[in-house]
Amino acid sequence: ASGINDVKVGNKKLSTTKNSCQGEDIPIPSNIKVSAPKVISVFHGLFKGLLSILRKLKSAPDQEVRILLLGLDNAGKTTLLKQLASEDISHITPTQGFNIKSVQSQGFKLNVWDIGGQRKIRPYWRNYFENTDILIYVIDSADRKRFEETGQELAELLEEEKLSCVPVLIFANKQDLLTAAPASEIAEGLNLHTIRDRFWQIQSCSALTGEGVQDGMNWVCKNVSAKKK
Repeated sequence: ASGINDVKVGNKKLSTTKNSCQGEDIPIPSNIKVSAPKVISVFHGLFKGLLSILRKLKSAPDQEVRILLLGLDNAGKTTLLKQLASEDISHITPTQGFNIKSVQSQGFKLNVWDIGGQRKIRPYWRNYFENTDILIYVIDSADRKRFEETGQELAELLEEEKLSCVPVLIFANKQDLLTAAPASEIAEGLNLHTIRDRFWQIQSCSALTGEGVQDGMNWVCKNVSAKKK
């Protein structure tokens, strides 16, 4: 227990307070008034405020975010989606329609729509543009022969009215392969530096190993927060 006592040092009178942890007397100048009830009242108020904040955080539902995951066939979109959902990626088949999974991240519920990338399916992409918060575009960094094709598809997406000003994350996937082009080379080849109407980012990653995936999703959550304000 702590207490306040008067002590005399030379001709001066000081008050001391007992340190309950070590049992030592700590001098307090006599012109400072210590009121234990007031101190207790202050700490009680702070504690109640903290509890109130914690209750609000616990009860607040995660904010839902709609993410559109696009790219050419065999770019690694479904593997990426399964990696985000911490699912088995040993058996992946081409997506003929779409997959959707919800992922919890940094207070957000990310509803990720993975749409097949085969040429015959791409015309149907526009059916999923409505209310998109973030566009994720996946590129096979090792398939250099299709860079022109994937660049054209990305450019057309950025021209879509329903995707106007929607932040875009480009995953330069399959960086685990020796033949993969670095993200900087892909960015230059696709003229990403000319994008002026939205936030964008290119992120090196490997959906197979998971490397770089979380870095990309951190960017997504940061830009969703800015967009939702």
